[in-house]
Amino acid sequence: MSGSNKSEIATSDLMKQYVMPNYGRFALELVRGEGSWVEDDKGARYLDFATGIAVCSLGHCHPVIQQALREQGEKLIHCSNLYQIREQALLARHLVEKVMGAAGKVFFCNSGAEANDTLIKLARKYGNQLSGPGGRYEIITCEGSFHGRTLGGIAATGQDKVKAGFEPMLEGFKHVAYNDAEALENAVGDQTVAILIEVVQGEGGIHVVSEVFLQTALRLRDEHDLLLMFDEVQCGLGRTGDKRTWDAVIEKLEPDAVSWAKGLAGGFPMGAVWVRADRTTKNAAGDNGAEGQLCDALGPGSHGSTFGGTPLGSAVALAVLEEIEKERLWENAAQMGAYIERALADWDSDLIQSVRGRGLMLGFVLNVAKLEQNEAFKQSGQTAALFVVSHLMDKGLLTVPAGVDVVRWLPALNVSQEDVDLALNKLKELLNELGG
Repeated sequence: MSGSNKSEIATSDLMKQYVMPNYGRFALELVRGEGSWVEDDKGARYLDFATGIAVCSLGHCHPVIQQALREQGEKLIHCSNLYQIREQALLARHLVEKVMGAAGKVFFCNSGAEANDTLIKLARKYGNQLSGPGGRYEIITCEGSFHGRTLGGIAATGQDKVKAGFEPMLEGFKHVAYNDAEALENAVGDQTVAILIEVVQGEGGIHVVSEVFLQTALRLRDEHDLLLMFDEVQCGLGRTGDKRTWDAVIEKLEPDAVSWAKGLAGGFPMGAVWVRADRTTKNAAGDNGAEGQLCDALGPGSHGSTFGGTPLGSAVALAVLEEIEKERLWENAAQMGAYIERALADWDSDLIQSVRGRGLMLGFVLNVAKLEQNEAFKQSGQTAALFVVSHLMDKGLLTVPAGVDVVRWLPALNVSQEDVDLALNKLKELLNELGG
């Protein structure tokens, strides 16, 4: 990677003048990438352990993605979902058979927020079919969760900061403490229709669901005829060391619905929802009270997406998933994640309190009290996580905060041990400089 193409007006000035200020952006302009590396407009190279926040699952500009874009781009880029789309059908088959390994059907959209809105609508539809409008519509989610920035997503999210300024919230959500099984059980009421869980919370600070919490959710589903839905937008599709994140907690568990996005198409906008087949619901297809499969509950006219599952997007996503399957990249994620955790344990750094997560979705919990002994941090006005992320960027390593005190690593699933060692060296060098 080399060279740059600077416009006459600085990108930062163009952004400030023409783009809404809803993101807090670093003063870094990336112009190209290859594998686990990116390059800025000045020719400086960075090791990317953020990957667009778990999006570039194969790294940057992987050959299979380039080939899929080129080949499908020469045939058909877009057509309406009013027609049959073979690429979409093949992608759905892969998700059903290779990822889930359980009968069901898939809906395609453009993002994780849209995928989670689909879960919300599915739950509402199911509740309406069970008890009529306004009967059962309440969804239980967890404190610290993040389910997107649509009105439905922020209502479902268990973090007050994403709700501020957008009140009143869409009603019908209860938030319980993550991994508090007793609180989950007590939250179920007559209006409850579903439980929505991130098996590994991302934005909430990298927390892994406990077996007890998940077993409780399973039991409550069966006892109260609830839907058990998993938000796998950030943690899914191999990132945590398993194709299905929950397999590491409870094997052979079959949820009722799952949402994906981020790494699904390796950088191409794509979201998806799988819904199980072997569960019935009344009037699933609008047939006068007849029973049907849950995966058919959202029938014609009930839901849609103009750009969901286009020929081009579906071809790219299928190429990404087939590469993950062929190379068994979830195994590399598990191995590299364990390697990173062993390295951190050997350092015994007093600036890092603990490491949370699984596979290549890891959060380094910072010792804020220790960091406050550093004068530069005290003068920065930044959170501990943002301060460390900014200084790692100065060293050529891109990472991302998760809350105020957690630094998140989300490298490509095919990251090499050589690049992991380099990232560890950069982190260790910074910790030493900061006094830890």
